[in-house]
Amino acid sequence: MITSDLNLDEFFKVSQCGFAKEMWDILEGTHEGTQNVKRAEKHALIQEYEIFRMMKGETILDVQKRFTHIVNHIISLAKIFEREELNIKIFKCFDRTWQPKVTTISESKNLTTLTTTSLFGKLREHKLEMNRLNDQENKEKHVKGIALKAAGQKGDQDSSDYSDSETFNLLTRKFDKFSKKNNREKSQPSNRYNSKNVNEFNSTNYTYFGCGIQEHIKVECPSNVSKEKGGYKKFEKKGKSRRAYIAWQNNDDSSSSSSSKGR
Repeated sequence: MITSDLNLDEFFKVSQCGFAKEMWDILEGTHEGTQNVKRAEKHALIQEYEIFRMMKGETILDVQKRFTHIVNHIISLAKIFEREELNIKIFKCFDRTWQPKVTTISESKNLTTLTTTSLFGKLREHKLEMNRLNDQENKEKHVKGIALKAAGQKGDQDSSDYSDSETFNLLTRKFDKFSKKNNREKSQPSNRYNSKNVNEFNSTNYTYFGCGIQEHIKVECPSNVSKEKGGYKKFEKKGKSRRAYIAWQNNDDSSSSSSSKGR
């Protein structure tokens, strides 16, 4: 019965044995090792079990596979675990981010009756829910970022439009002010012909260079006035003094005598 289930290589290992017990011991030692090998392997597995932790980037399913593989090998080496011990070991292998869920399960469930399969199932369910919430938050942040960017661009455009409008209004006000000032200057007479300046003009402050007499200008000079009777009245109507009239007469008489001598 033993040799019928062995391949050729295994058969050659036990073909020289005379008893079935001898064959079994050889096969057991080849595949399971001696007692010393079993003991060394058992200690190595226990140490790996004690330092078991969830690795970075590892999923719950990966953690379950590694943990189950270690525990089964230790159990095959005659090590017995209680359910509560295994569940507590699973809780300790997770980092701080899993502590809320771990605390909830440990307080709501009986660890002495809870199997490791059920425990890993609840952890996987929690992880899927967290992934769903994270995806939803990322989408909301993305939409909010697009909205803020669009609002910022709109605000910049509104600010630019407002600045352009203010510049246009300023130019309009300046142009209106300039137009009103220009129209007002055109409607008023020049200072040269202002009535105030005309009223303030007084010919008595000037001296005509032709006759050398003060208090008149060229158009009012006695030499240009007719010598007909009542000539002084014309002077008097214009507000000229008698002295100016006498000077004019003397000048006229001297001119007449000079012309007689010439004849």
